[in-house]
Amino acid sequence: MSPDMAIRAAEPADVPEIVALIRALAEYEKAAPGALALTDERLRDSLFGPRPDVEALVARNGAELAGYALFFHNFSSWRGKRGLFLEDIFVKPELRGKGIGKALFLELQRIARERGCARMEWIVLNWNQPAIDFYRSQGAEPLEGWTVYRLKLE
Repeated sequence: MSPDMAIRAAEPADVPEIVALIRALAEYEKAAPGALALTDERLRDSLFGPRPDVEALVARNGAELAGYALFFHNFSSWRGKRGLFLEDIFVKPELRGKGIGKALFLELQRIARERGCARMEWIVLNWNQPAIDFYRSQGAEPLEGWTVYRLKLE
């Protein structure tokens, strides 16, 4: 990572840029048109409202937002401890390969350890081989025998 790069907790002023990167992530993941319902206001409330639902880290390359990670806590009944769930990690395509994603991922690990989390978890698309290769290089393993289910409520 270059010396001009900095990772920090997101601030309210970062919200429009994070939303723009989430739109870029949706495009990268080949989301259906209209699937993304996120607005600046929704994300701002979720990050900084009276009962925050999620936290974010941002990676800045000087004044430019290079990437972000959204995460929140879950709970393991088997471990009796909370965990950290990584909802999104995304780096602008033109800035990939510079260690930005790895730096965000390592900072998430540091936060999880500092907060006493039992584990980190996330979901990766089956076709996203670059992400799968990266996660495996960091020591992560897929959960064999588990299927993710979703019930849409809105």
